[in-house]
Amino acid sequence: MPEPGPRRRMLVLAICCMSLLIVSLDNTVLNVALPSLRQDLHASTSGLQWTIDAYTLVLASLLMLAGSTADRIGRKRVFMAGLVVFTLGSVLCSLAPNLQALVGFRMIQAVGGSMLNPVAMSIITNTFTDPRERARAIGVWGAVVGISMAAGPLIGGVLVDSVGWRSIFWINLPVGLAALLLTLRFVPESRAPRARRPDPVGQVLVIALFGSLTYAIIEAPTASPASIAPPAAVALAALTGLLLYEPRRAEPLIDLRFFRSAPFSGATVVAISAFAALGGFLFLSTLYLQSVRGLTALEAGLWMLPMAVPTFLCAPLSGRLVGTRGPRLPLLIAGVAMTVSGVLFAAFEAETSDSTLFLGYVLFGVGFGFVNAPITDTAVSGMPRAQAGVAAAVASTSRQLGQTLGVAVLGAVLAAGVGGSSYRAGFVSAARPGWWILTACGFAVLVLGALTTGRWARRTAERTAQRLRSAQVRDVVAAAERA
Repeated sequence: MPEPGPRRRMLVLAICCMSLLIVSLDNTVLNVALPSLRQDLHASTSGLQWTIDAYTLVLASLLMLAGSTADRIGRKRVFMAGLVVFTLGSVLCSLAPNLQALVGFRMIQAVGGSMLNPVAMSIITNTFTDPRERARAIGVWGAVVGISMAAGPLIGGVLVDSVGWRSIFWINLPVGLAALLLTLRFVPESRAPRARRPDPVGQVLVIALFGSLTYAIIEAPTASPASIAPPAAVALAALTGLLLYEPRRAEPLIDLRFFRSAPFSGATVVAISAFAALGGFLFLSTLYLQSVRGLTALEAGLWMLPMAVPTFLCAPLSGRLVGTRGPRLPLLIAGVAMTVSGVLFAAFEAETSDSTLFLGYVLFGVGFGFVNAPITDTAVSGMPRAQAGVAAAVASTSRQLGQTLGVAVLGAVLAAGVGGSSYRAGFVSAARPGWWILTACGFAVLVLGALTTGRWARRTAERTAQRLRSAQVRDVVAAAERA
């Protein structure tokens, strides 16, 4: 198939960004609706956590399967299926009669979402083959997250205040249908030269690990140690099983050889840290603005703009810096900005003053805007193109896992701190440990950004890529000999 021209490449990028927009918008819109959900569906703090984490948990569990499946049967085909399922799940969420049904329908949404982001990133990687052009495309991709952060709270605030929380799911319908029709017409089909075999055991272990760990964290503040011990044991057993089982497979779901590359490993941990900070930041901020300050959903959305606008502006700048100077500088900027933002809230109670609240939001938005492009570029750069879907899926899984853990951990900390008192009375003191956790996440981005982007780290990436290519050649030769 001939390589698409510049106009077709930009159109493919736009279509892929549409899928990212609805998936990202879904979470930012929902965060603004949490207080309304709490009142309408009589949800506890853990119930609110599950409305977010049920979605991100399923995403994290299925992203790698979706990436490898797309490499095997066709990226366009899987991408279109994801758009259909996600749009259908959105319709069901808008009709949910209770909290339990909403959580279940959010999981259906996530099944569709798992087929979108990693597959879209794989399509972009195979469409933009020039490293600098690819870095710029990834910068645009990252800017869409900023758009969702800016537009989501505002759109959600308007819809929640005027129509109700159910209407927040309606916005996915026109975007999803438009993306589906454009994909059918303009996105070329692509797949890996050699199909990877399914790994059902690895997939079950991943689901068991993520699900049991999240359950244990969310339910810990209200459950007894005896009831938390079984899911914690399941999580430990699943992790052990993955570490022992996956290296023995010729084509594992999680190729642990990727992690011999210091930049890839660093990007994975940075993604978990940064998105844990994002998930926790949005969760705490939304509850504070509406439940403590008493703002409407729209007013809370407006207060999110000082965070969302810098993210939107800094993401393409980060992509250009990655393309011209590499990932180190954007990661250092991101780490410093997120760390300082966390310290403002943890040590100086930034939420209690308009000026410090505004500054804390701006700094976090700058940090998050710079962090996304280097994560994605580092994760896929140097990897054989045949495994682009798997590499991109690992990076996307790290993002969703981080967001899941951020909401789970900070929600648990908040629930334990508030106890039986109201949010208005005990929120600031109860949230302080959570803000220190977010500070630690920002500091992890800073340290890993410095350690995993130097010459030594690049040499480990080159050696890893060479080993992967050599292993692919050996597998192809062995297959030919068996035939």
